[in-house]
Amino acid sequence: MKDMETKTKVWLTSEGKPLIGAGKVALLKAIDEERSLRKACGKLDISYKHAWNVLNTMSERLGKDVVTTVRGGKDQGTFLTEDGRHLIREYEHNREFLEDTMKDEGSWENIGLKISARNRIPGKVTKVEREGLVSKITLEIESSVLTSIITSEAVERLDIQPGDKVFAIVKSTEVLIGKK
Repeated sequence: MKDMETKTKVWLTSEGKPLIGAGKVALLKAIDEERSLRKACGKLDISYKHAWNVLNTMSERLGKDVVTTVRGGKDQGTFLTEDGRHLIREYEHNREFLEDTMKDEGSWENIGLKISARNRIPGKVTKVEREGLVSKITLEIESSVLTSIITSEAVERLDIQPGDKVFAIVKSTEVLIGKK
């Protein structure tokens, strides 16, 4: 059997709708480098109209502009706003955290389970870290610890607090949190 490894996709959502993922981050970074939407589109081989639609949807869902455009003069171009830069940082922080967690083979071996979407793993919340759009929930599972990245909205809706009895639902790309 060939070597296999776990892969995940990361994206941030707002009110359950996709806000930013790898492709949108690439678009924002290209705009930042090129200081031009047209040049960024050429670099990524995407249409100008598609890029504008993506940027408008992102800004609408975020409730803030992710880019600003200056027309005319020597300083013309398309530039990231501070909110656009923050969105990139937030995405990369969560992507790096998830990748580091997935690479930690010990965390999966310690659980001692064959992982499938039907697994419900009871645990106790030991830590809640709210970080902007997402929160990191750390669970104690018998003699192991499991960490899940979920939306801060879900933390509020479920009223998750340290000491709560919860269960982790493991899917192929994410760890969900449920509360009894």
